[in-house]
Amino acid sequence: MRLPPGLLPPTRLERDLALQCVLSAFATGSFLTGTAVFFTQVVGLSGAQVGLGLSVSAGVALALSVPLGRVSDRVGAKRLWVLASVLEALLYFSWPAVGGFVLFVAVLATLAAVETAARSAREVYRISVFPRETRVRAMAYMRAARNVGYTLGAGAGGVALGIGTREAIVAVPLLTGVLLLLNAAMVSRLPSVARPVVVRGPLEQAGPAAYRNPGFVVLALCNGVLGSNQVLLNVVVPLWLVERTDAPQTLLAWLFGTNTVLAVLLQVRASRGSDTVAGALRAVRWSGWAFVASCLVLSVTHETAGWVSIALLWVGHVTITGAELWQSAASWGFAAELSDHRRLGDYQGVWGMGMQVEAIAFPALYTFLALEVGTPGWALIAGIAVTAAVVSHPAAGAAQRHLERVGAPVGR
Repeated sequence: MRLPPGLLPPTRLERDLALQCVLSAFATGSFLTGTAVFFTQVVGLSGAQVGLGLSVSAGVALALSVPLGRVSDRVGAKRLWVLASVLEALLYFSWPAVGGFVLFVAVLATLAAVETAARSAREVYRISVFPRETRVRAMAYMRAARNVGYTLGAGAGGVALGIGTREAIVAVPLLTGVLLLLNAAMVSRLPSVARPVVVRGPLEQAGPAAYRNPGFVVLALCNGVLGSNQVLLNVVVPLWLVERTDAPQTLLAWLFGTNTVLAVLLQVRASRGSDTVAGALRAVRWSGWAFVASCLVLSVTHETAGWVSIALLWVGHVTITGAELWQSAASWGFAAELSDHRRLGDYQGVWGMGMQVEAIAFPALYTFLALEVGTPGWALIAGIAVTAAVVSHPAAGAAQRHLERVGAPVGR
């Protein structure tokens, strides 16, 4: 069967990295589907304990984002990526032996640190291995591939949950571990990239640290705010549909399916032009408008009924998916074009902090605003997104001027 043109990446390296994304997302997606069941039925925890453990792990990831990014600068992105991938697999193998809250938190916090290291190294590698003209396009293909992998993983996890036996549920983290070992092997076979210059003495000889670029720090936080579209997609909209509308709960499956299909089909198209700062800012504006449109449409569905509710919820989900696609494209452009390439790991660590702050702060805030405050709350959510989109423009300019002042090699 002949695939539609543009569906597959055009170069061997892009295809290899897209396949790696499918594999790693398949691995983690299979476990994520059944985490609640595994932690409560196998590890023996309460829901509150699981939530507390996840909060601790999120805090660990936030605290270690920059230090682990700097490790990538020291040892090399590919080497750290492979090492972290192997450690991640070993930690998944350990899950069936975990019992009790203390050990659960210890393993989860260690896993958060390892995943943070792998994520930072992966992003540094992707920026380094691709030339400027193909970098954002390649990342768009990889994100589309991750959506395919997560869907396959969710299916595998769903099969285990459907069987329902303890053995089937315990098999999921073991499957994840095996797939992550294969992922590590695949990463090890990728082309090498130039190692950063090992600096003797003060790190400032390699250029000022990322946190000394205030425009970049602010831009990272703005990106995290706009990235809160994931909170709407995965937390707020499902709760809103169930508690505040008359739409059938089965609609959720169709909404998630729509999001996945659109991400696979349209992410590359949405990323076009975002390989420059000006293009990334244009994508930010589109993301902001889509965010506002989604909030506006979703806010009225508590007063509608029947097919009108279903149609409006679907439109709201499509528009927030648009916000997701444009925000992702802008994020790749900013991270590559406004990082000092002498300290890519350091800069990617700071960039990742924005998304980690989003994961910690916004689920509770947006849930409260939408479900408890109602229509004015949805307006506040939209206002938060608009503020982030507006502030991104002067922040990007300030980050660019800082790099020019310190003589940083950028883009490349």
